[in-house]
Amino acid sequence: MNDELWDKNNLVCYLKQNGLWAQKGLSQNFLINKNALNKIVEAAEIKPDDLIIEIGPGTGILTTELIKRAGEVIAIEQDEKLAGLLPEMTKSKLQISNKIQNDKNLKIINSDILKVNLNELIGERKYKVVANIPYHITSKILELFLSRENRPELLVLLVQKEVAERICATEGEMSVLSISVQLYGKPEIIDIVPKESFYPSPKVDSAILKIGIMNYESGIMESNKGDKSAIDEKAFFRLVHIGFAARRKTLVNNLSAGYHISKETASDIIKSAGLKENVRAQELGISKWRELCLKVTRKTT
Repeated sequence: MNDELWDKNNLVCYLKQNGLWAQKGLSQNFLINKNALNKIVEAAEIKPDDLIIEIGPGTGILTTELIKRAGEVIAIEQDEKLAGLLPEMTKSKLQISNKIQNDKNLKIINSDILKVNLNELIGERKYKVVANIPYHITSKILELFLSRENRPELLVLLVQKEVAERICATEGEMSVLSISVQLYGKPEIIDIVPKESFYPSPKVDSAILKIGIMNYESGIMESNKGDKSAIDEKAFFRLVHIGFAARRKTLVNNLSAGYHISKETASDIIKSAGLKENVRAQELGISKWRELCLKVTRKTT
């Protein structure tokens, strides 16, 4: 049955038979593009001993592919009916493999990902996140995993194309979102997935986003050059939010208002970081934000 769900008509029939429908509140758009699925799995670089966290498994199309390759899959599904059907769907696809029968490499949790205690679930184990995530909580999911002390080794997520492009932005088009992700990892767009690849079809195209997490020592942020600067993350993000407080204003004006310092002092800080006085927040890359944070901290504490 699971293979047949690539066909839109079969999927619709299956949903109706089980009293299911795509819930907009849960951003349920079921993937019906096998090529996209294969690229997601390939990008995840799954090894036999990997622990995979999947968010919003839906009908189990991706779940079954993850089970084949990984040591353990934890599938977190908020929809109670879909969560209940998932074991049978994966068994059908895998022809009741020993892994599923023994219930050792698939764990299904019927819950909202934002309410799951990840520390209890994962502990200190290494893991990857591979998922077609609910689009309306993309930023929250990224924050959830990137703000953890035990961050995933890798994230491969199906997200809205526009969001993926914002995350992968370069100097001149940076935002709080792109900085928040690029501070911890290296994002790249693997492929664009047309809106027709889903049922129901969303209004916009999607993208397969891969984020390779960089390793940091506790409390230390490494620059692109490899040297280490002890920067408090709370202070770093305070600076970034202040810098983007009024996007059209120069960084001098935003720092002056945000830190309650004179424009002259703000200008001196910016110049000491090797930046132009009229620079705007979106023009700074991660290394410059890191350097600016050091300068601001010294001047305002």
